[in-house]
Amino acid sequence: MTFTDYIFEFSSKYDKTSVIFENEISYKQTFENVNRKASFIKNKKLFKKDAVLLVSDNSNFFIEAYFGIIKSGVICVPINPALSNNEIKYIIDSLNIKLIFTQNKFLEKINGLICDDVEIYTEYSEFNFTEVHENSYSENIRIEEDVAVILFTSGSTGSPKGVMLTHYNLMYNTNSIIEFLELTLQDRVEMVLPFYYCYGTSILHTHFRVGGSIVINNRFMFPQTVVEDINKYNCTGFSGVPSNYQILLRMTDIKQTRFPSLRYITQAGGKLSEIFINELIDSLKGVDIFIMYGQTEATARLSYLPPHLISKKMNSIGKGISGTELVVLNSEGTHVKSGEIGEIAARGGNVMKGYFNDKVETEKVIKKGYLYTGDLAKVDDEGYIYIVSREKNIIKSGGNRISPKEIEDIILQIPEVVECAVIGVYDDILGEAVKCFVVILENKSYINLKYVLEFCKKQLPSYKTPRYIEFLKVLPKNSSGKVLTKELK
Repeated sequence: MTFTDYIFEFSSKYDKTSVIFENEISYKQTFENVNRKASFIKNKKLFKKDAVLLVSDNSNFFIEAYFGIIKSGVICVPINPALSNNEIKYIIDSLNIKLIFTQNKFLEKINGLICDDVEIYTEYSEFNFTEVHENSYSENIRIEEDVAVILFTSGSTGSPKGVMLTHYNLMYNTNSIIEFLELTLQDRVEMVLPFYYCYGTSILHTHFRVGGSIVINNRFMFPQTVVEDINKYNCTGFSGVPSNYQILLRMTDIKQTRFPSLRYITQAGGKLSEIFINELIDSLKGVDIFIMYGQTEATARLSYLPPHLISKKMNSIGKGISGTELVVLNSEGTHVKSGEIGEIAARGGNVMKGYFNDKVETEKVIKKGYLYTGDLAKVDDEGYIYIVSREKNIIKSGGNRISPKEIEDIILQIPEVVECAVIGVYDDILGEAVKCFVVILENKSYINLKYVLEFCKKQLPSYKTPRYIEFLKVLPKNSSGKVLTKELK
């Protein structure tokens, strides 16, 4: 069984809607198109260790190619189309890519990066259906050993790192997420996160496994469309990273809108400030709010905070999901005591096989069976985990260790502030000094340097008060909505 077989185990013959994007398509139609691409790839006589590149925005083409590639028994490598030419070339060369599926709009870019022996297919290509015996797709697949997907993340050395996820990793994490979100075929999610991002991919996996529906919205630059779509299509769920919620709360009428169909929302991809969590609680009465935590290296999800504890355990990421052991360990590798700070580590069937062709980096993060996340955290008396910061983001100023998030949370209490990012910059006396970047609503020019500085001085000790403040129209972000702090330095 491949991961695709698992995903469509119940839904392959459903006449109900699988995707709403430009038009509606049923599960039966989607599965037929998946099979068409799978048989096409299978007849290319590739080996299961071969990789096929997928370059596409969220679309039916992405979904059909993604599941088709996996069903054929080879490895799917979905990438962000906005990656630089050098990054894409690095991935193509590293994996020895010979087959590429790309949307036509990216064809010119991809053509400039490949050799003559690489085949390219777009949404306009003909995929002649040649019958392939069903068992031949998966007869050699060992679900716990064989890689189904490689997702690339930014590498600390500058080159992207390929996270290898097995068929089993994907099945294991999908089951756990479905369990705590209590997803069913009645669920319909408003989708703004890209499918090539592990958070977005997990939404695709879980909803297709249960036979739910996905409403694709690639227009988050017009955030009001998200609010309108949820009601227009009777969506039961929505998922986003912190910047999605900050923009929705500050730049749309979400607070004045009622959502009769909305059952739950999920938030991951970084810490959402307490001020925004409280605004969501006040605005979305009766809607379950799931605060979650995860990593690409853990397939997607590692923990969640049950909605009924959101106020009592404010700022907590909760506990490990079903089947995942999530702990906070000190430098000796033992569990921290309540209130002590250590590093989050995880163990379970969702932990990656390793980084592609990079044993050294793999051994840095997987030690004694645990995935070390690089996130510093503490636990309370009941075992709930609270992230302090990523180790690499801690500001070391004059002998003090400062969490950027603590300062960001203070500045975000200013109602006119949409976004804020804090970093450490070189200082010849302190080592590092605190610098913050602030985005404010239009026509709120009275929120100036003096205003923000005075606001911080009232709530922060002097060594945490920003030394530098810079105002921007927007924070630099990747296509998943995560702030690119590297570009601020």
